[in-house]
Parts: sequence; structure tokens; C-alpha cells
Amino acid sequence: MGVQAGGGPEMTDGDPVLGIPGFSEAPRGRTWDALTSAHSPDLPGDGVAFVALEDGTLIVDEDVPDGSLTPLADAIEAIIPAPYRAAAVRNDDDVWSAVAEKVSVVGLPGLEGDVVDLTVVGGTRDLSVDGEQATEPVAPLDALADEHGDVSIHAERVDGDLFAVDVFPL
Repeated sequence: MGVQAGGGPEMTDGDPVLGIPGFSEAPRGRTWDALTSAHSPDLPGDGVAFVALEDGTLIVDEDVPDGSLTPLADAIEAIIPAPYRAAAVRNDDDVWSAVAEKVSVVGLPGLEGDVVDLTVVGGTRDLSVDGEQATEPVAPLDALADEHGDVSIHAERVDGDLFAVDVFPL
């Protein structure tokens, strides 16, 4: 699995210890598709967040040695397939606990912002890019909205033109 530095998602939910319910003092509310642990002796630090793409690439903001995330990714992928968003904390020596949630990864070429929110309710479309109102179409997100009717879609830049997309039917 390759590792790339990139603009991965913020996983802390405002908590300095990754905001993982059950591992830190973050409030509950987020749901996870996988919870696991793995021995990862080459992974530095006390916490890490990353996104796994379908092709096996792992995108992480932190500077980590090549292959150091592989044990965590392998443990997660024994439960759910990529793509997913993950966060992990060091438990004891080289043992890490990790959580992951399935995510769609969509290419949004030419989009200038890093965070996109699209809400469609009763046919009324509301789009914001980096918190600013926008009106231009974002074809891949509009297509997702069409599949779900009333929906809220949140997309965050992962790397380059790739965005991690969460879809919340309303």
C-alpha cells in the first residue's frame, strides 16, 4: 500500500486526542463501521488519521514511514473494504486501536474549495463551498443528490481532486 501526504480529513471532532468515542473524552454520536487493533511498531506518535483509497493508497497528513500504516489498514480491511476514513490511537507500546467508516471517494476536478456542502430539500438546492454560498453545478454531487431525493451531502478534499463524500438522506 502506498502512502501519500495530502489534505486528509480532520478527524478530531474538536478533541485533541482524535475524538474517537471509547478512546477519548469525545461525545458519542459518530458511528463507525470498523473497530480493531493492530501491532504497528514503525508508526510514530500517539495518533493518526488517514483515508484508504480503493487502489490501496493510504493518504495521511502526518509524515509517517512507508509501510507503517499497513498493519492498521490490513486490520481494518479484514472488516470493511476500502475506501474508508480511519483514525487510530496508540494504546500500549506498539499496539494501536483504530476506527474506520466507509466513505465514497469522488473526483471533483476544478473545484477550488476544500469543503463542499450540498443540501436538497423538496427540490430546493443549497450549495456552499468553504462556507460561502455557491450556485454552480457540481455534477458528481448533484448526481448523488438525484439518487437520494431529500439529502445532505458533505465532501472534504482528501488529495488533489479527490474528495471524501458523506451522504445523509433526510
